[in-house]
Amino acid sequence: MSKRRSRGRDVDGVLVLDKPPGLTSSRATQQAKRLFGAKKVGHTGSLDPLATGVLPLCFGAATKFSHFLFQADKRYVVDAVLGVTTDSGDADGTVVSEASYTHVTEEQINTVLTDFRGNIQQIPSMFSAVKQNGQPLYKLAHQGKEVPREPRPVMIHENKLASFEGDRFQLHIHCSKGTYIRTLITDIGTKLGSGAHVVALRRTQAGPYDESGAITMEQLHEAREEQRIDELLLPTSSTVEGWPTIFVRGGIAYNIRHGQAVRVNNAPTEGWVKICEIVDDARTKFLGVGEILEDGRIAPRRIIS
Repeated sequence: MSKRRSRGRDVDGVLVLDKPPGLTSSRATQQAKRLFGAKKVGHTGSLDPLATGVLPLCFGAATKFSHFLFQADKRYVVDAVLGVTTDSGDADGTVVSEASYTHVTEEQINTVLTDFRGNIQQIPSMFSAVKQNGQPLYKLAHQGKEVPREPRPVMIHENKLASFEGDRFQLHIHCSKGTYIRTLITDIGTKLGSGAHVVALRRTQAGPYDESGAITMEQLHEAREEQRIDELLLPTSSTVEGWPTIFVRGGIAYNIRHGQAVRVNNAPTEGWVKICEIVDDARTKFLGVGEILEDGRIAPRRIIS
């Protein structure tokens, strides 16, 4: 049987998409893929349909490094309303309870927020993409089913009250991967004794990418029409922006390309590094990333062929 030929053209790099509300992350990714006419693309961490903001899309060779974006911290701005709890934790869900919120003060919110900093445990919402026996929880929820879920550890680096007026408050959140903002707001509402749910959510940063460089769908369509869409892509190396960098040439670069661990003078003694090849006095080329072994050698882990 002949192998099915993949459609589209080779495109490499990262698009920092500003996801609009109302689209799933998968749908937004597929729309971008069609606009680029690309063979291969994947997103690096789902945003709820209600949510907007930074959704990095990895094209071609950049998909090799999407793992590091999945693992990266995220930042959000979330607007929540007190007094109403929904089954999904946001305004798209069904109301399950209502309670008075008039007793809630700014001081109380700030006090409760301290309980949700550092390492905490979260029970994923039934309306999440977490899988149970291979089935996403949200599919079970849409069938009217609820199953027990194990708590998951997450890290909340920062949760800051930005505004509070009437029944509405806004938080700025810096958190680890795997944090469910809807669950966080539901838990905060429970602790306040009023309930709460998300009415607006925006991801402002994912790893090295922030909203200042995010491209809207409108800008993407416009660039496609003007035949400059590839100019919107960031280089694959941007996925590991800020990592310690080693520069190699000649035989060492050759060995790295062929998966061999190497020694490099003045390299870090532990952790991961970005590897660049010196092409000439003015140019370098991103090769990939490597991990420092116990003996000090650098083992290539993900390399661009």
